[in-house]
Amino acid sequence: MSKIELPIDSGTWDPMEEDMVSLDFIEFYSEEEPYRDRSVVGKKIICLIEYATNKFLPLIIVYSKHQFLHFTSSTTGGVTASFGMLGDIIIAEPNAYIAFAGKRVIEQTLNKTVPEGSQAAEYLFQKGFIRSNHTT
Repeated sequence: MSKIELPIDSGTWDPMEEDMVSLDFIEFYSEEEPYRDRSVVGKKIICLIEYATNKFLPLIIVYSKHQFLHFTSSTTGGVTASFGMLGDIIIAEPNAYIAFAGKRVIEQTLNKTVPEGSQAAEYLFQKGFIRSNHTT
């Protein structure tokens, strides 16, 4: 079962904006990954939020490494910072790694040791940040 199928009723998945693609207005070039091949996830999320708001619908966003709130492992960096911390109800998969920055980055920046396990869903659940760390 995919992460999309977990929180929804069978047969109700109706994708939106499937034909949306990145446009390269500034002719950005990278040998590693051409701009036109990059994801448009941010714009799709904005469209989804606007749609849900206009229709007065609840919105669940499922995160993963590339994509109430449901955290999967790992949810880090910009995903956590930009909208991952803003949910009214936040749930997470057991043992999900959830952090604004990785342990090494925090330790190097603050010159302090990050306690072992402090970026795991169970720790964040104990501290009240996550409502539930159980999957359905």
